[in-house]
Amino acid sequence: MSRATKAGLVVCGVICAFIFLYLRNSTPEQSGELTYPAVVECGFYPDELCSALFEGKGAAPQIAQFCKPPPSSEILAQLHTPGNCSRTAQGLHFITRPLSAEEGNFSLAYIVSVHKELAMFVQLLRAIYAPQNVYCIHIDEKAAKKLKTTMQNLVNCFENIFISSRRQKVAYDGLKKLQAEINCLQDLVHSKFQWNYVMNLCEQDFPIKTNKEIIHYLRSKWRDKNITPGVIPPSSPKLKMGPSPLKPSPGENTYIPTNKKFKQKPPHNLTIYFGSAYYVLTRKFAEFILTDPRAKDMLRWSKDVPTPEQLYWVTLNRLKDAPGATPNAGWEGHVQAIKWRMEEGEVHSGCKGHYAQDTCVYGLRDLPWLSQSPALFAKFEPSADPLVMVCLERRHRLTALRQAEVPAEPHWQFPRESHFKPHH
Repeated sequence: MSRATKAGLVVCGVICAFIFLYLRNSTPEQSGELTYPAVVECGFYPDELCSALFEGKGAAPQIAQFCKPPPSSEILAQLHTPGNCSRTAQGLHFITRPLSAEEGNFSLAYIVSVHKELAMFVQLLRAIYAPQNVYCIHIDEKAAKKLKTTMQNLVNCFENIFISSRRQKVAYDGLKKLQAEINCLQDLVHSKFQWNYVMNLCEQDFPIKTNKEIIHYLRSKWRDKNITPGVIPPSSPKLKMGPSPLKPSPGENTYIPTNKKFKQKPPHNLTIYFGSAYYVLTRKFAEFILTDPRAKDMLRWSKDVPTPEQLYWVTLNRLKDAPGATPNAGWEGHVQAIKWRMEEGEVHSGCKGHYAQDTCVYGLRDLPWLSQSPALFAKFEPSADPLVMVCLERRHRLTALRQAEVPAEPHWQFPRESHFKPHH
């Protein structure tokens, strides 16, 4: 080993050890005024740092810049490494048994849309994966060939994960996105798997509640009802966004266009609602969507609407005779945690990352807020600090294993490394 390398090891070890010890002993009053060199790579997984970030300790964000999380290339390398399916499941730390009898007897179905963020998708999938659940993956027809091949190899290892039988060239809104989800819904209803609820996600979403906590929320708050937050749009010519005067539930708001005239009159004299594109639906309602003439006519009518996914589900769920309908629900239902710029100072104390299109791209200082949110999921941008996702993922897994009623398999644990990497 060269002198330069030895020197680098020593310097990195001393600095990282100092940071690590400082974090354990610092208080918010002591932190915040220290400055450090621009970049030092720490090779340990910072569980203590993540805990400090969730607790809102003042020193943690400054210290976090020193501890770079493992790159997404490590996840991708695991996917591309040849080997049997058992090795893949273990290498990616999938939970391969129900963690409790309650969870084993209550199955969730997921529709997940994937465009290009393969590493983020794997993080999402292993967080929501349980062998009693079922997953329909829709891959954008425009996605890279390598992504499609890798995805197929991955789902081939799991009986309860499959790729949608029909692919769409999906934009982030529009009829094709809606049709892609309906295609998956049809696959799920006609599959051999039994499930209680279905919910839709994209590759950039991540759960902030465990599987058991999601089940408790659905059973205690909804009891065979659908969750489709939304309202009748205002008649004012001015564009509106909650909370005023619509008073939506905190963290589950969406853009509300004016109730202007549509190109064509809605079929069956339906009252059109606008709301969140995210939903949680009962199996009976899913079957209703696929068979009821009003749902089919609504889908045909939606081709002339700019964002049909924001009106289709909520409008049909407001029909009084629909299975699991919630005609008077309004904005009730905490599906996605969102910090809107316009709600700063009322619903939240501000975005600690940065705003993009008036919604928060979460930063490290947003972790305490996320951990306290009643919502089930949150969306993350690839450009955000990767340590945000690392901390969320590790906290989510630790919580799930603490709640488990079965002994944990060794590969369910995320690795803890204690070595220091030399800084070059």
